[in-house]
Amino acid sequence: MTFRTRPGRVARAALTAIAALGLVAAAPAVSQAATMTTLFASPAGSGTACSEAAPCSLTQAQTAVRALTGSMTGDVVVRLAGGVYRLAAPLSLGAADSGTGGYRVIWQAAPGATPVLSGGRQVTGWSVYDSANNVYAAAVPAGADSRQLYVDGTLAPRAAIGINRSDVRFTTTGMTIVNSALNYLATLPAQNRIELESQNSFTDRFAPVQSISGTTITMQQPAWNNNNWGYDTLASPFAGGGLQLQNSYSFLKKAGQWYLDPQAGQLYYKAPAGWNPASHDVELPRLSSLLQVSGSYSAPAHDITVQGVTFSHSTWLTPSSNIGYADQQSGTFLGQTYQQPSNFLTSCQSGCQLFEATRNSWRQAPAAVQVSAASNITFAGDSFAHLGQVALGIGNDANANASGVGLGASGITVTGSSFTDDSGAGIVVGGVQPDAHHPTNPAMTNQNITITDNVISGVAKDYKDMAGILSTYVTHAVIEHNEVSALPYDGIDVGWGWGMNDPGGSPDYSARGTYNYQPIYSTATTLKNTVVAGNRIHGTKTLFHDGGSLYNLSANPGSTFSGNYIYDNQRTVGLYLDEGSRYVTLTNNVVQDSGVWAFTNAYSNNHTDGNAFNYNWYNGGVTNVATGAPHYNTLTGNVQVSGTNWPAAAQQVISQSGPRRAVVTVANPGNQSGPAGTAITALQIRATASTAGQSLTYAATGLPAGLSISSSGLITGTPTTAGTSSVTVSATDTSGATGSASFTWTVSGTGSSGGTCRVTYEKNEWSGGFTANVTVANTGTAAVNGWSLAWTFPGDQKITSGWNATVTQAGSAVTATNASYNATIAPGGSAQFGFQGTWTASDAVPTAFTLNGATCG
Repeated sequence: MTFRTRPGRVARAALTAIAALGLVAAAPAVSQAATMTTLFASPAGSGTACSEAAPCSLTQAQTAVRALTGSMTGDVVVRLAGGVYRLAAPLSLGAADSGTGGYRVIWQAAPGATPVLSGGRQVTGWSVYDSANNVYAAAVPAGADSRQLYVDGTLAPRAAIGINRSDVRFTTTGMTIVNSALNYLATLPAQNRIELESQNSFTDRFAPVQSISGTTITMQQPAWNNNNWGYDTLASPFAGGGLQLQNSYSFLKKAGQWYLDPQAGQLYYKAPAGWNPASHDVELPRLSSLLQVSGSYSAPAHDITVQGVTFSHSTWLTPSSNIGYADQQSGTFLGQTYQQPSNFLTSCQSGCQLFEATRNSWRQAPAAVQVSAASNITFAGDSFAHLGQVALGIGNDANANASGVGLGASGITVTGSSFTDDSGAGIVVGGVQPDAHHPTNPAMTNQNITITDNVISGVAKDYKDMAGILSTYVTHAVIEHNEVSALPYDGIDVGWGWGMNDPGGSPDYSARGTYNYQPIYSTATTLKNTVVAGNRIHGTKTLFHDGGSLYNLSANPGSTFSGNYIYDNQRTVGLYLDEGSRYVTLTNNVVQDSGVWAFTNAYSNNHTDGNAFNYNWYNGGVTNVATGAPHYNTLTGNVQVSGTNWPAAAQQVISQSGPRRAVVTVANPGNQSGPAGTAITALQIRATASTAGQSLTYAATGLPAGLSISSSGLITGTPTTAGTSSVTVSATDTSGATGSASFTWTVSGTGSSGGTCRVTYEKNEWSGGFTANVTVANTGTAAVNGWSLAWTFPGDQKITSGWNATVTQAGSAVTATNASYNATIAPGGSAQFGFQGTWTASDAVPTAFTLNGATCG
């Protein structure tokens, strides 16, 4: 017999949320080889058969998968029946759960089904508690705690009241009540459950109360101290600064609010008039993560697909603890006790030297779905809805991963999915601590992350400082054709570090004392070759003043932001390049009704340099771009129009922005490697068309010299030059739908050799443009003190800008001379530099180099 499950109230609520985003269409098909085995699971599944007639549980399906992965001859598919899977613990997928032999393990919804992986408990047994105020109560297990409650598929607000800043006076231990109308706070029970929230210029801060006596409010530590030093603090916000007291039964003032008493095991809900609890679904989250995809650096999780699955009902309790949420920016926070000046409330409200000691220990808010130490993982057509934290975290720091292993995400694809009604960001890629930008193990590097054709709307509902998408230190992140909207803060943010971790450091942060606590790096970070293209970004900046709809932070060589459509951002900044942004090209974007359409946060010492705003369209707003010395940002061919009289090319950008509803899904083949001079084993790229019956045509950019791809997707040839290339393969079907996947191809060997040096030339190419990152290694026994590297381009490349070296070109001859901070190359050491350029007919890789006149490999 066929097992069928009718969706209950919570499943119907999930479907309603998806429908509201216009995503009821079938999920994108995922590229699959022949299926070896199909297993079946259902919410009520039991036993070990895992058959269609006798489906099993999720955990038993996982056991069955592990018994098959040792000798796979095709994909293993776990087909999930519709309904709610109430998780007792997160589903954890590691190396043992991974595809082998070039095949995948695929967890997918059954045709037409909506499986919901839920970390919540359904609350029933409601009774009237206070009829005059229409407050209902229900019993929950004693000790159960949550910062979120979902009623009929929508986040309900916690009990809260607004207060004025003039009502209180801030002290080093808390607050003193000035407005006598608030003196009743001292009589409230469960005072240590009360929290203060402050919504500032770019931070959203939470600090819990310890106790209230008379007019003295004592706050929990270290949350209070951590929220009140640094930048945009609770006591001294740069802008905004609205205050709320939250989480007391006495604050139940508006219909729809709720309060939870864990000690008594009672949940209270101030219902709308006419509310009948028997007709409503109420979900109280229990778990802080739902899915963890993580292995180790030597044995990562890999070759796993999750398709058509809904993730719902999680909570993150750290802000309720004495840690609070001492927000710094975009979901990072202070999570420990620090040495502070005794007068921090006056001396450290716009930074101070001791605050600089905190930066390398900032924590990241964890996600409900966590991916780390993993490669070739695909999320396709999934829904991330009603999650009490960041929805999807990819390659975040170890402190944000329940597995204890952070970073190390490679070849991860998120496509055709929806994110809504989440408390934190939709997607956060990358970490912020030192191993994220200068990994001590190369396997930690986050690379080749593809985020395409997703809808991210109405997220960051509780932690309002978070962007829809944040990608920090990532090599070759591709963020294309997403719709990002309805956000209190930014739309898409890229980068981290304010330039302080870039080669040579930041003179500005040197003056602040940062380098008393961390090194000045001589090598580049892992942030490079970012592509942000074809996105539709609107309805941003509904709450916060600082930031931009599309934003970059720190050096990001080889990166392009192109073909994005930005509108309805409350007349704030459209294209925002923050401190230390370098080598970013912003081209063919349409910026509508922004107060500042283009902005570089460039002052004398912060190295916001060498960026190019080319051929964008805008219909007003200030141009605030630092051109000329010392920053040399450029403005070329940008066009201001009247009203919305966009020219045809701009209209094409607008019409093509956002998700492509029909999507081709390209299977990521994983990172490739091999020696120079040896023919590769032919690599067949596989993809699934947007609909059945379509034929596919393949293409690739960034292939190592000597390799090519056929229109049928077969890569062949003999690589000629050592180096590492960022490759993007794409497939287009006959309907015009496209898809892509990104990976790295490393060619070993020296190509040409000689002397006591070795050169690695890493290229990232697109139509008419390219970037190159060059590493000069000293293979000799004596230090190189001052260097000049020379070569001749075999193609028609023209260099337009460079970094970490002075690069000059005369015809096809090029010379790169060291910067002051990388002039010395120790034996066994290396120096790195790069450049960006254009090409017309050929971008062939140079194969012969000389260092200080001597032949070099």
